Amino acid sequence: MELTVLCLSFTLLLLVGVPVAFSIGLASVATILAAGLPVAIVFQKMVGGMQVFSFLAIPFFIFAGELMLHGGIADRIVRLANSLVGHVRGGLGMSNVIGCTLFGGVAGSPLADVSAMGSVMIPLMKKEGYHADYAVNVTTHASLVGALMPTSHNLIIFTLATAGIASVSVFSLILAGLIPALILTLCNLGAAYGVAVKRGYPTHGAFPGWGVVFAAFLAALPGLLVVVIILAGILSGVFTATESAATAVFWALLITVFVYRTLSWQHFLKACAKACKTTGVVLLLIGISAAFGYFMALYEVPQKTGALMQAITTQPWLIFLMVNVLLFLLGTFLDMAATILICTPIFLPICQQYGMDPVQFGIMLLINCALGLNTPPVGTTQFVGCAIGGISVGEVMRSILPFYGALTLTMMLVTYVPAFSLWLPGLLGK
Repeated sequence: MELTVLCLSFTLLLLVGVPVAFSIGLASVATILAAGLPVAIVFQKMVGGMQVFSFLAIPFFIFAGELMLHGGIADRIVRLANSLVGHVRGGLGMSNVIGCTLFGGVAGSPLADVSAMGSVMIPLMKKEGYHADYAVNVTTHASLVGALMPTSHNLIIFTLATAGIASVSVFSLILAGLIPALILTLCNLGAAYGVAVKRGYPTHGAFPGWGVVFAAFLAALPGLLVVVIILAGILSGVFTATESAATAVFWALLITVFVYRTLSWQHFLKACAKACKTTGVVLLLIGISAAFGYFMALYEVPQKTGALMQAITTQPWLIFLMVNVLLFLLGTFLDMAATILICTPIFLPICQQYGMDPVQFGIMLLINCALGLNTPPVGTTQFVGCAIGGISVGEVMRSILPFYGALTLTMMLVTYVPAFSLWLPGLLGK
């Protein structure tokens, strides 16, 4: 009875448009009342869920990304990407992919990525004769790589969601995301080039020469070094994953204030305000999801879900496929952090039972969440891209299949070929 109340109240609240965090909280309270337990349990679990030292990495990574966003990093990355592939057919689209990937590595946020790069590249592509739907699809899908990069706070959220289920280090997850991020970038480049050739988009001059490329690289290098600093610092033992986030903030301030001198006081205040808002939303979700997770464990939701799947099939590859489909469907109407926090306790034990490593599951989950960010009805990155491009979501969805294909191919490779996510952590003994 209590489990029915939990699931039905959560679903109904989402359907009537109640924000995810409040839907989770109200569903938890309804379950407590149905079970006749003290309501204080919900608040105890919420507070306990947020009182974790590792959570300090989340506001720091978010703040570093906002500083990069408002500090002029995007313009230099765009120039570097254009110098590399701007001369290829559909070169602006491919420049967009490379630029979004590089900026995603710096900012670690798909939403910040599409906001920064989209505001530069989408109007430019439209001006050069590219269709708006192509410009939006290239930008929004390339920005999703940021969810897998070392500066992504979603990596931290996943490691915390595995507490009590599996032992997953932040650094092993950071390493595991690098090769899938590269594969996803290559798939996005292929999709962008294929559509550009099919539509007959133009080239933009000749290759400017390696001297120009090198000059653009040097200009963008200080911003790009944040990824190297994080990886080298953790690998060498100079600082922990949590301390690396604080280091990323320090580096972002250093280069935007003293090297590039592009971070004005007004932009700094905007970055602070946005970081505080985003951090508040994420921590609220984490706290409320801790209470929600308590009830899922209490009423054996993972075990019941696993039993239901086993009743359908016992083939591991089919189990993994069903998990992917369910994660995608949930990701279409849940925010990324909420999907990670709700789905990890349910599906990770099931996938572990059939031989999937927790780190591999984490990368698979993040790619599914990224796909959800670009799919209605929530689709936050898609809505931002459409707003910048001045085009409706319906028009964008009509030509989205090649880019969906790039994401789906990467997801299937990570799901069924463990080496893509586990080789690098295994090589470095993490």
